[in-house]
Amino acid sequence: MPKINKDKQLFTVGRVFFLLIVIPLSLMALLIANGIIKVGDTARERTVTILDQKSQEEIKVRAVNVADEVADFLKDREKDLLIATILPATDAAYKEFVAKSENPLWVKKDGKIQKIYEPLYKEMAFVDKSGQERIKVLDGKVANASQLINVSNPAATPFKEDYFTKAKTYSKGDLYISPLKGLYVNKTEFEKGKRFSGIIRMATPVFDQQGFAGVVALALDVRHLAKFTDNIVPTQSGYVVEAEAASGNYAFMVDNRGFIISHPNDYHIAGQYADGTPVPAITDKTSAEAMAQKGEEVLNLNQIGFMDPTLQSIAREAAEGRAGMKEYQFAGRKEFVAYAPIKFYSTDYPKPAGFGWVAMNVDVVKFSAYASATAKKIQSEAKSWITTIITIIIISVILLFLIMAILVRGITRSIEAEIPLEAQDASKFYDDEDDDK
Repeated sequence: MPKINKDKQLFTVGRVFFLLIVIPLSLMALLIANGIIKVGDTARERTVTILDQKSQEEIKVRAVNVADEVADFLKDREKDLLIATILPATDAAYKEFVAKSENPLWVKKDGKIQKIYEPLYKEMAFVDKSGQERIKVLDGKVANASQLINVSNPAATPFKEDYFTKAKTYSKGDLYISPLKGLYVNKTEFEKGKRFSGIIRMATPVFDQQGFAGVVALALDVRHLAKFTDNIVPTQSGYVVEAEAASGNYAFMVDNRGFIISHPNDYHIAGQYADGTPVPAITDKTSAEAMAQKGEEVLNLNQIGFMDPTLQSIAREAAEGRAGMKEYQFAGRKEFVAYAPIKFYSTDYPKPAGFGWVAMNVDVVKFSAYASATAKKIQSEAKSWITTIITIIIISVILLFLIMAILVRGITRSIEAEIPLEAQDASKFYDDEDDDK
């Protein structure tokens, strides 16, 4: 066969092979690669959204759980007070009762983090019907006669309380529960290591055959209440000794008045001056700058709508007994908060607000960090798949060209084998004639 005919056959077979196999394969590969890129982008975008939504819901559930734990804790304190009313009114019985109420606390002491056991109650007292303390256990020790005071005069009490006057008007079995009481810790003191130390006073009347006989009172150490939120980082499953407010990732607690009663920054907690007057909260009518210069930054969520109206709507919804999630602006940061009501109700904490509410706060930018990291991982995996596909395609094309060459060679030999021998000799004859000429 003439060489030119062989070349034509080779070219024809190669072209058919290229058109029918190589081009479709290449197009298919491009479509697959493009599809992987699009799927990767879509998955990345959806992952960020889904993880954000899932995490938000999980934080909301955690807020509800913590609020329920706080409510249960307060109900147990109610039971303690009712049990106290049937105890013998003796120094020994009261001291034993307080000692058995010890619970663990994580504290910073002497520059070290330590786990200590402290009684739930800083005080336990029996007050007679005139308001005079007859028995008192103070900081775990029985008070001497000079430490017993007449609490019918609020000015005589450490935090200027009128709990006796209120409790004696209650019916049997009803409990008076005060708002948070304690000396205010300003920002300078806090930064030097001082922490808020306050109480919630609980009191109930007792009766004998003659009628009203006096009041039994307990002073709950608020640290045992605050630990429900102080030791939590919303995006972590474990517990910490102290969350950092600067991270934007922390929990806090608000009472039914809107005042913060637990917060990583104790200078936001409602407190009072030594004379018993409350430290004013920051409002649109007070100078936030002047208050900050004094280191006094008490926050009341009902009064800081001027910072962001959403804050006030959060407080309103929580006071209505509703849990929820919102985003708001505070101190130049975009924050996410999940909140849930503390379903503990009493004469002093009526429905629907109850005792108050728990909030889980997260910086939105940091909140998305985990989702973004996962999205980047998806994108990286997509690129890896594309690289793998391209490598496979290149190897496949090379192999196909080798196969094509083998097939063409085989086809050429088959064609040569089918041409009659006389035709092959004739071609030689004509070639010789041409040479002679």
